[in-house]
Amino acid sequence: MDATTLQRLDANILLGIVNEKLRLECDNLDELLAYYDMSEDQLATRLEQIGYQYDGVSNQFKSRQL
Repeated sequence: MDATTLQRLDANILLGIVNEKLRLECDNLDELLAYYDMSEDQLATRLEQIGYQYDGVSNQFKSRQL
């Protein structure tokens, strides 16, 4: 996944992919970002558009409304 894919995917699908990778393959957000050569700002901005932000304790993106 690169910056182009990041922008092209529906944000809800991106959320599902990212949270699955964090749950099954990556111990933290930095590992995920390094694996996909992704910018934290780009990913966070994209998921904030649908109301999600990263929670380091649970190692997943969660709704801000909780």
